Amino acid sequence: MIRIAHRTPTGSSTINYLDASQRLLQRNLSTSSSSSSSSTSSFTAALPSSCKLTTRPRILLSPTHSTRRHLSSTSTPVPSSSRSSSLLHKPIPLLRPPHAATNQTRRFQSLPVQYQSRTVDELGGGILGKDKVIKTGQNSSSTEAGLMSDQIVSNMGSLAQKRVMTLEEAMGDIRPLELSPELTMMKKALKEETAGAKVIDGKAIAKAIVSNVKSEIQSFQAQHPTFQPRLAIVQLGEKEDSNVYVSMKKKTCKQAGIEYTEHHMPESTTMAELLRTIGQLNADPSMHGILVQLPLPAHIDAKVVTESIDPIKDVDGFHTTNIGRLAKLGTTPDFVPCTPKGVLELIRSTGVEIEGKNAVVVGRSDVVGAPTFHLLNKSNATVTLCHDKTQNLAEKVKTADILVVAAGHAELIKGEWLKKGAIVIDVGINAQRDLSKKSGVRLVGDVEYATAQHVAGHITAVPGGVGPMTVAMLMENTLLSARRFWESSQAAVMGSKIQPLPLDLKTPVPSDIDIALSQTPKVIKQVAEEIGLGPDEFELYGKFKAKVDPDVLKRLDHRVNGRYVVVTGITPTPLGEGKSTTVVGLVQALGAHLDKIAFGCVRQPSQGPTFGIKGGAAGGGYSQIIPMDEFNLHLTGDIHAVTAANNLLAAAIDARMFHEKGATDAMLFNRLCPKKKGKRVFAPVMLDRLQRLGIHKAHPEELTPEEVSKFVRLDIDPATITWQRVLDTNDRFLRKIEVGRNPTETGHERMTGFDIAVASEVMAVLALSADLRDMRQRLGKMVVASNRAGQPVTADDIGIGGALAVLMKDAIKPNLMQTLEGTPVFVHAGPFANIAHGNSSVIADRIALKLAGVEPGMDSSNMGYVVTEAGFGADIGMEKFFDIKCRVSNLIPNAVVLVATVKALKMHGGGPEVVPGKPLPEVYLNENLPMLEAGCANLTKHIQNAKKFGVPVVVAINKFTSDTEQEMALIRKLALEAGASDAVACDNWAKGGLGAVDLGKAVVEACDKPSDFKYLYDVKDSIESKIETIAKEMYGADGIDLSDEAREKISTYTRQGFAGLPICMAKTHLSLSHDPTKKGVPTGFRLPIRDIRASVGAGFLYPLIGNMQTMPGLPTRPSFYDIDIDFDTGRVVGLF
Repeated sequence: MIRIAHRTPTGSSTINYLDASQRLLQRNLSTSSSSSSSSTSSFTAALPSSCKLTTRPRILLSPTHSTRRHLSSTSTPVPSSSRSSSLLHKPIPLLRPPHAATNQTRRFQSLPVQYQSRTVDELGGGILGKDKVIKTGQNSSSTEAGLMSDQIVSNMGSLAQKRVMTLEEAMGDIRPLELSPELTMMKKALKEETAGAKVIDGKAIAKAIVSNVKSEIQSFQAQHPTFQPRLAIVQLGEKEDSNVYVSMKKKTCKQAGIEYTEHHMPESTTMAELLRTIGQLNADPSMHGILVQLPLPAHIDAKVVTESIDPIKDVDGFHTTNIGRLAKLGTTPDFVPCTPKGVLELIRSTGVEIEGKNAVVVGRSDVVGAPTFHLLNKSNATVTLCHDKTQNLAEKVKTADILVVAAGHAELIKGEWLKKGAIVIDVGINAQRDLSKKSGVRLVGDVEYATAQHVAGHITAVPGGVGPMTVAMLMENTLLSARRFWESSQAAVMGSKIQPLPLDLKTPVPSDIDIALSQTPKVIKQVAEEIGLGPDEFELYGKFKAKVDPDVLKRLDHRVNGRYVVVTGITPTPLGEGKSTTVVGLVQALGAHLDKIAFGCVRQPSQGPTFGIKGGAAGGGYSQIIPMDEFNLHLTGDIHAVTAANNLLAAAIDARMFHEKGATDAMLFNRLCPKKKGKRVFAPVMLDRLQRLGIHKAHPEELTPEEVSKFVRLDIDPATITWQRVLDTNDRFLRKIEVGRNPTETGHERMTGFDIAVASEVMAVLALSADLRDMRQRLGKMVVASNRAGQPVTADDIGIGGALAVLMKDAIKPNLMQTLEGTPVFVHAGPFANIAHGNSSVIADRIALKLAGVEPGMDSSNMGYVVTEAGFGADIGMEKFFDIKCRVSNLIPNAVVLVATVKALKMHGGGPEVVPGKPLPEVYLNENLPMLEAGCANLTKHIQNAKKFGVPVVVAINKFTSDTEQEMALIRKLALEAGASDAVACDNWAKGGLGAVDLGKAVVEACDKPSDFKYLYDVKDSIESKIETIAKEMYGADGIDLSDEAREKISTYTRQGFAGLPICMAKTHLSLSHDPTKKGVPTGFRLPIRDIRASVGAGFLYPLIGNMQTMPGLPTRPSFYDIDIDFDTGRVVGLF
């Protein structure tokens, strides 16, 4: 719609709204600054000669929170049929009388502003609406603020820095879409005449603005259904006038289509409690504006409350930053205060040009007078600010072409003080005794209306003038804020906010620790903000690590997931394949060089191998996760939490057996359910156990003696205990130990042992849990033994599930770090890849996929990428990733990256054994194509295995300096023949992301290909059938051979109801077969299944093939020989 103001034949001024869009359909007007003048001329040619075009630019945000871009002040008119798409993309032109054009297009440069404290007046109240009095404002200029209907305050915390914005942007531009009934009412806004004065109908204008806000929201929601402006209303106490004000705002929110949340707190609320609530609203990215209803109780400092609100959510514009930026000519606020903004709209509605006019503002409060002064000044009026100390007030008023009065003094301004034809905006509202009124009072303004109406050219009525505009402007500001948040979130999706770090590449490549220490990481707070996390969605652990709250998934639930890529490898060799390095290099290539948003998701390494022989797992060369020393050591303590939870359960098992022996049922019952104040009560976990036992009673006294016995006795069979203690240190001498040797435990001796901490089922539970509730349930379901009747005994039977969850409550939050090039990485969980599934956590992948995802309806080309790693070779880690992790998470991968090296393939082709500490045989350093071709059979098998899941495969050849072009070409040829989508060489170890750009392009292309993902087996198949399917399809075995013990376990688990769990094969990773010496692609073998165990909490059964070592030992020369501290810098040295 186009706003048109023109002169009627009689010369009286009225406002008409005409749909001129049809006249403009054939116009092709340039919107560039160079052609704005000619465009305006062309446009006005289609309109009445007395009309002139002005534009109020739409508000657009930059791709980041920290910077926002200017728009041109000129625009191409938009037909009403396309108006719904213009909300965030096209400025909308307005037509005003010729003399009103220039001041509407003026732009103001914004400079950075420091946040400061400020002083505000106490706010009174007064409903500005119908003839109903709610509260009387004080008749004092010092309390002019009380003349507003209320104050609305808001804040958004550290989601954004301030940005450059024009005054017109801060004012917003929400125009009517069509000739609605509200606009018909607006045509009568100046119709009423009383001896020459035209009454400005604020109610009609406000109603049209609210209707327009609703239309704008609906039109944008039609394209983006998740867009929804939200306003938080905070109220303390039950004051009648405050209740009315809040009700009015809630009603208007409903009319405008703005959602609101009400935070009604008791009057006794402390300052700390109120500030905590505001802080939470500041940090909530889904909340776009915050309103604290005033006045506040006497013990609450309104100044502190106002300043506690982040300016980016300050939709009332009262924060010092917004007021200060409004006051400075070189800056503009995020929001113009609602009442002054409404005042300016009322003045503009008259069609009188503001620029160059003499304006007088009577009253200087921080709420109305001072902001109105600054707003008129920025509109290029010559402004005089008067107050209670002003001399010769009548003379000053007489000079005013535009008069705004907000003095808090009933009928202060007399008609004879006015300049003939002046525009008079009366902000005041005062109650005077009037027995002719039903209420006993009547409302009057600060202007003596009876005399002013004969002199003024335009005047507002009281009530019905300024008051309704305040709430309307609140709605407009809330929509304005929501649009900014929307644009910022879209910018985050586009990935344009992530700032990569440059690499200083050196030749020869320095040691891993030297490279890591030479890079200065971004503070992790910056990384968190770059990827779109709100301030309450992450917790800092030092400068360079943070934990991310899983609840971010609730906010992002509507998003379409990004692309999901799993990195795996050929059958591992002592020469290494570099999966971790490839994961990091691929993420660096995608994020730092291909302009994609990309996340890495990797496991947390155990400290055992770090100090043993394997070293760290942060990648290598110029593709590392940093700080690599923190990554490889304690990180944020998750593994320590796993150790504590695991060992608490181990202690509880032995303690329960100790106490049950020699105790009667009554003794156990009295100890488990002691009387407190003469009453026994079941703990919640006990009620769950009773339900599992089929005892449906809630009170201890109701149990029969038989039921008491069933309840108190676990009757654990020591020979069936599968739960061992853990330690995150390689210690071979703890593999088998005897406990209970102290004299106080005589008769309770038993053999047990220690596992490495990451082999604990608690770690597997952490990796597979969907959220905290799911983790609690899984921990409680963990089976630790069987009773003498053959029934499973769980952690919840022991009563410890809740305590384990408490120990793990922080560990479930993924850890956020970064690569050497500043791209984000989630480090979370580290389950073993043999007796467990060997993948990072489901929850980290889900968060990353949402952060890398897009809003519904967005182009899929904007999707980001999540790259995760599967442990060991593709036959183990990848198969478990698909059949266990994806089955649990319901996530569908888009591509597989299969990592190989020339040296490792040569070993699979018959190359000699590699002995640590001895020189590498020459065959691995020189070209040998026949040996390489023979070894590529292993690569071919893994490609074929991956394609059985229906997912495209890209081969990444981890390149070394000794590799030849002929060797690279041979691997690529054989990989493509085996069905790979592509095979590319990678040099990211030496070049960082730059060395993996070709791999990144190949992955992007593979992810765009259609896939038909499917699992290898149906979980409903029998246990034996599932094991045999994996053995034949993945390993190439002719079949399986079950031991008697394994057959017995199948029978037991089937009887206990665990047959429907997926299978997690525990076999050597050094061969496709069960024999680690057989390289390449062994054939003609059967897979021996020695035993089968259950990780019921984690949710899988793990058959044991051969002897699986779950506690590593230390070598003759462990890595710890080289690890030390540089006392000058405090840095760790010697890690690799």
